[in-house]
Amino acid sequence: MQLLQFTDSAFPVGTFSFSNGLETASFEGVVKDASSLEAFARSQSHQAAFSDGVAAILTHRAALLGDYENILKMDKYLMMFKMNTEARLMTTRMGKKLAELGSKLYDNEIISAWLADIRTGKTPGTYPVAQALIFVAASIDEKSLFCSHQYGVINMVLSAALRCVKVSHYDTQLILEKLSGEIEGMYEEASQMKAEDMNAFYPELDILASIHEKGNMRMFMN
Repeated sequence: MQLLQFTDSAFPVGTFSFSNGLETASFEGVVKDASSLEAFARSQSHQAAFSDGVAAILTHRAALLGDYENILKMDKYLMMFKMNTEARLMTTRMGKKLAELGSKLYDNEIISAWLADIRTGKTPGTYPVAQALIFVAASIDEKSLFCSHQYGVINMVLSAALRCVKVSHYDTQLILEKLSGEIEGMYEEASQMKAEDMNAFYPELDILASIHEKGNMRMFMN
């Protein structure tokens, strides 16, 4: 029930208020149908898995050990993978909101300390780190954390697509079913990676994000 709660679109941290720049991808003709949407969502999933996903796993392990300094390290390190302003805004806005919510749900010293450090500017407060701390507080394992994070990334794109791409609910659910089947394999790889192995090299996504940052094609918060 807790895993469903944290993954639900109604969970009030803004997960589904962003689109990862899908409006611009649609406007530029990069995403125009179900096939190109699947490719776009898969790229977003892979980019997230081996940057955000790895950071979440490593933070989860650090939290279990009570290693607060490593939690701060992962939070700052992850920001280096956010090449555009809106990606940084998205991850920190959602991260802070989740930390605030977590401090209400759990009497947890690490979450409280991390939220205090976010407010003073000592740490950026990224969303994957917040997720890891919440999942440890809820006694949910790292594989479920990774799965929940990837589901959020994929479904964020697919939910946005229903509003700005010529696809149906049937199309998006089929894509979700396909990409969900790839998550376990990505977890097996991500779970063996160290911080220095993290990577996010999908240059077309970053180019689209840079165009989107100064563009006017917006339906969502970012």
